[in-house]
Amino acid sequence: MLRAPEAAMLRAARPVLAAVLGRGPPGGGGCLLSQPARAFAAKKQVLPSQVDDLPSSMLRQDFRNVPGIDKVDDLVKRVLSLEMAPMKEKLKIKKEQMVSKVSANPEDTSSLEARVAALTVKIRSYEEHMQKHRKDKAHKRYLLMSVDQRKKMLKNLRQTNYEVFEKACKELGIEYTFPPLYYRTATRRWVAKKALCLRVYQETQKLKKLKKREATLKAAKPEVSETPETPV
Repeated sequence: MLRAPEAAMLRAARPVLAAVLGRGPPGGGGCLLSQPARAFAAKKQVLPSQVDDLPSSMLRQDFRNVPGIDKVDDLVKRVLSLEMAPMKEKLKIKKEQMVSKVSANPEDTSSLEARVAALTVKIRSYEEHMQKHRKDKAHKRYLLMSVDQRKKMLKNLRQTNYEVFEKACKELGIEYTFPPLYYRTATRRWVAKKALCLRVYQETQKLKKLKKREATLKAAKPEVSETPETPV
């Protein structure tokens, strides 16, 4: 038999224990442990994609010139539209749009500005993938390689045709930063060699200071000996 105070304490603690164990309090409300997870899921935002501006009702490229496509049922049109198309085909259409913005001849895909536009679409698709999968190191490597390649292309385009370079940066939304005059990859051997050279330089500077101090002391000693001694 429980005493009256113990029974009251047990009755007061029963809803809390039920909520922690996942059965929920008598009045409802669910498990207390699942609330942080629900809050995290509510805060997660849907990131915008670069293909969101493409009209979903646009037909795929393979079915645009098919005769009699306008007389097809709306359901069939929806299946053949970009709404049901894979991401690879959407990126292809996006690449054509970006190339037509930058290049004077959209069919010329070998020019520098067209290659920069195509590479920009690929870089942004890699960025969207990395935002969803942060631990994918292979795509991170592809992203860094593509950024370096585009940087070299922009540098070459800036040196050859500055007006097209400005237009490409403006249309594609690229912020060009000037590369340093000299840079070197920091390997372990190079870092160790640099640390050793700095240490040797510091030691030589210390030795120079010591020699200079000894020379001033030697120059001051004869002057002290030549002074006449005062008689006692």
